[in-house]
Amino acid sequence: MNEKLLLFLLAVVQFTHILDFMIIMPLGKQFMQLFDISPQQFSLIVSVYAGSAFVVGFPSAMIIDRFDRKKALLFAYTGFTLGTFACALAGDYYLFLAARSITGGFGGVLSALVLSIIGDAIPLKRRASAMGVVMTAFSAASVVGVPVGLYLAAEFTWRMPFFVVGGVAAVFCVLIFVFVPPLRRHLDSGLVQRNPFRVLGNIFRDPNQRMALLFTIVLMLGHFTIIPFIAPYMQLNVGFSDYEVTYIYAIGGTLTIFLLPLFGRLADRFGRARIFTLASLGALASIYVLTNLDTNSMVLALCVTSSFFVVASGRSVPATTMVTSVVRPESRGSFMSVRTSINQAAMGAGSFLAGIIIVERADESLGNYAYVGYIAIAMSALAILLAWKLKAVDDN
Repeated sequence: MNEKLLLFLLAVVQFTHILDFMIIMPLGKQFMQLFDISPQQFSLIVSVYAGSAFVVGFPSAMIIDRFDRKKALLFAYTGFTLGTFACALAGDYYLFLAARSITGGFGGVLSALVLSIIGDAIPLKRRASAMGVVMTAFSAASVVGVPVGLYLAAEFTWRMPFFVVGGVAAVFCVLIFVFVPPLRRHLDSGLVQRNPFRVLGNIFRDPNQRMALLFTIVLMLGHFTIIPFIAPYMQLNVGFSDYEVTYIYAIGGTLTIFLLPLFGRLADRFGRARIFTLASLGALASIYVLTNLDTNSMVLALCVTSSFFVVASGRSVPATTMVTSVVRPESRGSFMSVRTSINQAAMGAGSFLAGIIIVERADESLGNYAYVGYIAIAMSALAILLAWKLKAVDDN
């Protein structure tokens, strides 16, 4: 199998399901008017995607390693494609909510499968470089996908972005079927556990895998206490307009598209834990400045937000690579499914915690963002310690 072609196909899979999740948020006003719903009901549209991914992760972990990775990928991607088309065709709020739930469930499985395939197909000595390439899908979704999706919604209808994402996914389902060979390496050893309860038991009994899951939780708390309030803070405290706030994601996303593969190559050359540590040290400084920012200069603010995007995304490349290496191929799919569920829960917990701490002042600016930053700094420092405790055990 041509590695570059495989990584391209996996990156597109990531791109489509990340874009499918992200496009909802900037269309919030349209959905509230279209379905005549409250902000709380709209927030359920956003959260049901992640919630469904969390719920589906544990049962999928019990069986996912029994199957050829290609077949599992095609099944999950087909389900995601049909769910996306269902979103485009939904006629009312509750049908749309149900479609989002279906799409989120399959999207969570896709995320676990993509990482499992990279772990199986790419030797550990080159895996961070591969991870850096595939993880640029998130940045591409921010920089290219979301603006195009918004244009399609404005020019045609809110349904059009979902039709386009579903159409792209359908095309790549065919390409995966044609060009990706069977991916059965994890089955060759004959060691795949078929007792569903022992699958989960083996994960939580292994101290190395437990450490990797704890590392995931801590790292997500270091990210998602900060991220949901970057745009509101820049608007309400620094003075960005609704239009200017798009510069944050355009510049930060563009930089990460070019720099994430570099982080991967550096991690392969100098060591994953070492590059993770250096990027995290940069993140500590970036988080502090970002959450204590007091300026009217847009240029300075964009420098700060862009630095956070680069180091926070950059450390995710060696971090994800390390997590894929704590488990052998025959158990990797189940472990990554559990990891995806825990990842979603930690993201939600981080956002919820930040929402409790941050307050709205009398002048409508946000207060206590610095306290959220201190929590993120503490979590990031703890993640550095945990990273050095992870042990690579696969033989790839």
